[in-house]
Amino acid sequence: MAIEYLPVLLILLVAVAVGGTAWVIASIFGPKHSNEVKDAPFECGNPSFGTRGKKFSVKFYIVAMLFLVFDLEIVFIYPWAVLFKKLGWFGFFEMMVFLLVLVVGLAYEWKKGALEWE
Repeated sequence: MAIEYLPVLLILLVAVAVGGTAWVIASIFGPKHSNEVKDAPFECGNPSFGTRGKKFSVKFYIVAMLFLVFDLEIVFIYPWAVLFKKLGWFGFFEMMVFLLVLVVGLAYEWKKGALEWE
């Protein structure tokens, strides 16, 4: 049974070897010149501003959680759609319960105004 995992182990070892080789070559032959601009922190090519402990709005986290909920929905719907005929009516009703929970969550988020971006 362990022989079935041999190709996965082989790919993992090749990936680690390629990554490690690239890292070693870059650390040996790469430039090591440091200056003030290169050492300055930046985000997306722009200099950072504000304090390090800047707090985000709660709305940011609500939108992030909403994204995760619907991302998980897609992860569960694709396999269900593939096995739809095999699961029969039981699988259909199970998915309807799952979707009902998600729709109730969406209605709650909509009512709270989490989908309004200011």
